[in-house]
Amino acid sequence: MTTLSKFLDLPRKTREARGWLHTPAEIAQQPETWKMTLANFERDQERIRRFLEEVGVRSGLEQRPAVMLIGAGSSDYIGHAVEFVLRQGWGCEVSAVASTEMLPNMEEYVAPGRRYLWISFSRSGDSPEGVAVLEQALATHPEIAHLVVTCNAAGRMAAVCEGVQRACVVVLDDAVNDRSLAMTSSFTNMVVLGHCLANAWSLEAYRPVLAQLVHAGEALLMRGAAIAEEVAQGSYARVCFVGSGSLASVAKESALKVLEMTAGQVKTMSETVLGLRHGPMAALDEQTLFVCFVSGDSRRRQYARDLLREIGAKQIVARRIAVGPASAEQELAGDCDVFLPLLAEVEDAYRPALDVVFGQLLGLYCSVAHGLQPDSPSPDGVINRVVQEFQIY
Repeated sequence: MTTLSKFLDLPRKTREARGWLHTPAEIAQQPETWKMTLANFERDQERIRRFLEEVGVRSGLEQRPAVMLIGAGSSDYIGHAVEFVLRQGWGCEVSAVASTEMLPNMEEYVAPGRRYLWISFSRSGDSPEGVAVLEQALATHPEIAHLVVTCNAAGRMAAVCEGVQRACVVVLDDAVNDRSLAMTSSFTNMVVLGHCLANAWSLEAYRPVLAQLVHAGEALLMRGAAIAEEVAQGSYARVCFVGSGSLASVAKESALKVLEMTAGQVKTMSETVLGLRHGPMAALDEQTLFVCFVSGDSRRRQYARDLLREIGAKQIVARRIAVGPASAEQELAGDCDVFLPLLAEVEDAYRPALDVVFGQLLGLYCSVAHGLQPDSPSPDGVINRVVQEFQIY
């Protein structure tokens, strides 16, 4: 039983009426669906590995493609979440580029004569920018290889790639094609798919990592939900999230989740641990909740500890929450108001799928605390599940 049961155990009609039908269930299903994503990848791995080999991922270092991870909004943050693990796993140069930037500036990102693999992430596969980037790249740069990762087999991005020799589409299970406005299980499962890609030729080494993430995710759904529910009652005007390396993506996605699910009633910001001092710290005040995703690496963790300590000494936020490995709890106990332990001792590069669950839970409970419907928190239709069509040039 978790505090999420307060949503999940209600009759369907009640959940529908309150806008709780999809979001709580989609958050709660994540650890189980991560195992499903690995199993689905395993069934399709020969096709995927063959494609990656054909486009040069296993070639000599000089012949390997530059890998660009492309998406918009949460799908962009997926790219940032898996950038490090793909660089480590493939030995390629890997960078995340938002499709919202790629579309108007494509020629600036393409160096003549260089080999490329573009990996596009999209829950719906219908993002206007994502579709347009694919169509324009295929028309003007047919030498670029494309891998599309989506949760919707019927999306336009999958259709655009049909019959294209240098393109491969990976579709996740429909269960993670979130029906709610905010991406939750679609986000973490596409991150797990990124892990699988990085370990495409070494899945056996990845299995124990995922097992730890699943175990820790189940525990986080219990303790993290209780903390998020209690914190949401604090009516903070602002939440600041920080993290370093792969965990910077968690800070970005968590900030977006709270902002989306509260329809902007709670203002959010995200920064890197060391970047906060360079101006953004000025935005912190006594109405700010501060959340720090703490590295499992002892050297990087010291930077987070010092920042938490400095913010506490300056008394510039209402509350400090640290999220990190359980082994670091004693070290950080005196430098935060709440420590949320994660029961997984894995490299930071694998943690985004796990850590972001707390940001999702915080978004859910803040949404409810503000009297909104988490499934569709934008009553005036300012934002939508899929970005509305706009003029493409």
